[in-house]
Amino acid sequence: MIIIADGGSTKTNWCLVTEEGKKVYFNTEGYNPYFAPKDYIIQSLNESLPTDLDKENITEVNYYGAGCSTPEMRKIVEEAMSAVFTNSKVNIGHDLLAAARALLGNSEGFAAILGTGTNTCLYDGKEVTHNIDSGAYILGDEGSGCYIGKKLLTDYLRGYMPEAVRKAFWEEFKYTPDDINEIVYTQPRANRFCASFSKFVYDNNVNIEYSRNLVRTSFEDFFKNLVTHYPDYQKYTFNCIGSVGYNFRNVLEEVCTENGMTVGNIIRSPIDNLVKYHLELAPSSL
Repeated sequence: MIIIADGGSTKTNWCLVTEEGKKVYFNTEGYNPYFAPKDYIIQSLNESLPTDLDKENITEVNYYGAGCSTPEMRKIVEEAMSAVFTNSKVNIGHDLLAAARALLGNSEGFAAILGTGTNTCLYDGKEVTHNIDSGAYILGDEGSGCYIGKKLLTDYLRGYMPEAVRKAFWEEFKYTPDDINEIVYTQPRANRFCASFSKFVYDNNVNIEYSRNLVRTSFEDFFKNLVTHYPDYQKYTFNCIGSVGYNFRNVLEEVCTENGMTVGNIIRSPIDNLVKYHLELAPSSL
């Protein structure tokens, strides 16, 4: 039996493939090693994995995760996974590689992630060949859920938010400006906190123009600061994975077209395509 997993900063999607080819899907929280140390990952997995999961008979774990971009960060996750799946060969890859393989298979092209965070790359059909650092949630992550959430919270703190939206925000969250500053600057996982407000932007129908402009400017920054800096970027189709790109795809497609790119695949989660990749394009041993 093998496991394929796609881990974002907020959530991890897992698929167990049995010897008979049956696929069993389940979810846990996300395990970004920049925020989640090894012991935390082990504890969370032991508490969150399905109780009937036969961990001892799993022979291979293919885990792709946010934050797994350096050998040091991959080692944290690999040691945690090996402590839980004691009889498995553990392969750790970056979530950007998962996105590229899920979106493009064995074909070359451009791939992006627009979820809690942001990432982009060029892919040669096997590996990521060019990646412009997203800067993560403090320095960059333009276009991400966190980036949209930060813009919303900044408007709230500065009093720029339209009154009807401000009223709706208060009625839903009851956060004062002091509450927000305390959570962002003193509590862990501020990126998840900020990203959680992208749902409010998506759901808000009090002032649709305000919400749409918030998303549009976020995607414009994403293209200006990241996408357009790739060599010959316009020769590629724009392919994207993530809940933010998927939920706001009508605005994303507009900004994409304005920047001279043809829209390719925009999907919410890579897990189904990633399983297909491992079973058909780069077969793993069951």
